[in-house]
Amino acid sequence: MKRKIRIALITVLLGGLTIIPLFDDKHAIADAINAGAKRISHSSVKQATSQSEAKVIRISAKKFEFSPSTITLKKGESVVLELSSEDRTHGFNLKDFEIRADVKSSEVTRIHFTPGKTGSFTFSCDMYCGGGHPEMKGTLVVTD
Repeated sequence: MKRKIRIALITVLLGGLTIIPLFDDKHAIADAINAGAKRISHSSVKQATSQSEAKVIRISAKKFEFSPSTITLKKGESVVLELSSEDRTHGFNLKDFEIRADVKSSEVTRIHFTPGKTGSFTFSCDMYCGGGHPEMKGTLVVTD
């Protein structure tokens, strides 16, 4: 009986020695994650504040069109493009502003930007989606 108790105690102690370092590591990892999360949250608050002041434009993609296909903005106007797909993954490429994103079905992709130049700029799908793919384009018009 005493022998069984000793074996049980030794097993618990050895198991405890194995668990303690892992437990300490988990706390160190959790602390690092929390510290990172605080930094992320802080910057997210700043970004959310500027985005809440931004004009929101919803753009829907489906074979072989964007809707709306023409968007008009003012130079210097902060905007959030909310891109969604009705059927499959499409691409969104606005080369003149170096903006590129995948637009997946059942998800919303948000792009925050402020146009710094005026003119008429083409955006297009850059992910092959079938025979009408080359015509899947839209226009961004930026005025003063």
